[in-house]
Amino acid sequence: MLRTQEKGQAATGGTAHKAVTGHSVRGASGSGRTPRVTVAVYAADPVLRVGVVQQLRQRPEAELIDAADEDSAQVSLVVVDSLDDDVTALLTRLRYNAATRTGLVIGTLSSGGLQRVIESGVSAVLRRSEADQDQLLHLVLAVANGEGVLPGDLLGELLGHIGSISRSALDPGALALSTLTTREAEMLRLVSEGLDTAEIARKTSFSERTVKNVLHEITTRLQLRNRAHAVGYALRNGLI
Repeated sequence: MLRTQEKGQAATGGTAHKAVTGHSVRGASGSGRTPRVTVAVYAADPVLRVGVVQQLRQRPEAELIDAADEDSAQVSLVVVDSLDDDVTALLTRLRYNAATRTGLVIGTLSSGGLQRVIESGVSAVLRRSEADQDQLLHLVLAVANGEGVLPGDLLGELLGHIGSISRSALDPGALALSTLTTREAEMLRLVSEGLDTAEIARKTSFSERTVKNVLHEITTRLQLRNRAHAVGYALRNGLI
C-alpha cells in the first residue's frame, strides 16, 4: 500500500509514517455561507501534515474532510519534501480520480521533475518555502477552479519546453530539445558529469531501476550503443 489511512485525531508523539499518508478533518459549515472547498491533505511527514492542516482549518473558505471521504474531496493537496516514486504513484492515482483535482506543495523540484509532475495530473505547484496561509489558500482555490499555478522559474521552464516541441512540429526533420524529454536530458547531463547510476538516482530522486530504464530507453530509441555514445550524440546535437 502506498499510504496508510489515518483514522480519528493524530496521536501526539506518534511514529512518523514512511509512506505518503492521507489526513483530513471535518470542518463545520454554517448555513447560508458560500460553499466551502473540500480538501484532503496527503503528507509523508506528520509535522508537515499538521502544519498545513492547522493553516487551512483557520480559513472559512476551506473544509478539511474525514479520511473516509478523502476520495470525494474537490482538492487533493500533496505536501512533500521532494519527488520520488511513491509520491509519483500517489499523484498518478489521484489523477484517475475524476472527483478531485491535485495541487502539490514541495520542498525541492529538480529540472526534470516538472514534466513528471505535469504528466501525473498536477495543475498547481507551490514551494514549501512560500507556503504561508494565504498562499496555501490561493493554491487550493485555484486548483478547485481548474486554474494552473506555477512558480515563475518553473513556468519559464515549461514555456521553453512547449516552445521546443512547437519548433520540432514546424520542422519535423530537425533535431530539437524535444528529441529528449526533460528527465532524459537531465539524466544524460549527469552522466556527462561522471555520475554513476546510484549518484544520478540520489540527485534526481528516482530509483536506480528508473534511472537504468530511462537511459536504456534513450539508447534504444535513438539506436545508440551505450551511455557514452548517448552523451556524445546529445552534446553534438545540442540536446544537453
